[in-house]
Amino acid sequence: MPTGHENEGYRRLFETDGLTFGAGFPLTGANRSTPDPEAEIRLAKRAEAVGFDGLWARDVPTYWPEFGDAGQTFDPWPWLSHVAAHTDEIALGTSSIVLPLRHPIHVAKSAATVDRLSDGRLVLGVASGDRDPEYPAFGVDRDERGALFRDHVETLRTLWRDEFPEREGRWGSLDGALDVVPKPTAETIPLLPTGNARQSREWIAEHGDGWLFYHLPERTLTDYLDAWREAAGEKPFAMAVRAELADDPTAEPEQLHLGYRAGTEWFQDYFGRLAELGVDHVIVSIENDDPERGIERFAAAIIDAD
Repeated sequence: MPTGHENEGYRRLFETDGLTFGAGFPLTGANRSTPDPEAEIRLAKRAEAVGFDGLWARDVPTYWPEFGDAGQTFDPWPWLSHVAAHTDEIALGTSSIVLPLRHPIHVAKSAATVDRLSDGRLVLGVASGDRDPEYPAFGVDRDERGALFRDHVETLRTLWRDEFPEREGRWGSLDGALDVVPKPTAETIPLLPTGNARQSREWIAEHGDGWLFYHLPERTLTDYLDAWREAAGEKPFAMAVRAELADDPTAEPEQLHLGYRAGTEWFQDYFGRLAELGVDHVIVSIENDDPERGIERFAAAIIDAD
């Protein structure tokens, strides 16, 4: 069974009272071009200082203009190592590593490296992928991504847990002659399947350390959380929300793609409802012409008010 709760990042996100908040890269909002690394690091340090509990980097191997964005552009492994060197205690997350497009030995080694360099702050969102042209680019059968995802999750657990493991899959085989080092700080790095990942909810509940989901309307979210608690007990549920803070704190909500534009008073009520429903962590993409001001406003109005 997963034991990701021993990981420091997992504890920071999920073993505190109330709802915790993370910020999603790129913090500067530059998701179709290469963001300024110095600006991103400055904002990451500011987010940690004002009370955010996590910083999340997306895994977008290739840029597909039709999809609309390139994530934070930088590969998540060196990027999170860089972020780890400039922060102290904030959790570092991936949202999410596309397992079918990456060799599990590389994922195991890269993730354990970041985990070690950050003193155990890494939490891995993992996904089956959703950009169709990437599968042929990597020589992966799109129809096999669900099976590959399951195999890679089990392989990662084995590579982190066992010395000189024996394991065979479509990726290759290990016969006990080789080990994969370093090992993570805990028995396993926490794995949060993202969305449905081509799996049943029961599989995710059994094999994941929690569940990471996209923004959902509250009525739909209630149904998902009820089903999740029935299947997974107290394992955490995290979700992503896009938030644009209106200048008027009393402004009523306007629907955005995967989130809302509203005043801070409405957002206070909204995140309070999410906490009551049983959401444990929210990854917030803050929309603001002045990103630092947006981070500070959100922290003052929402995190400090919690």
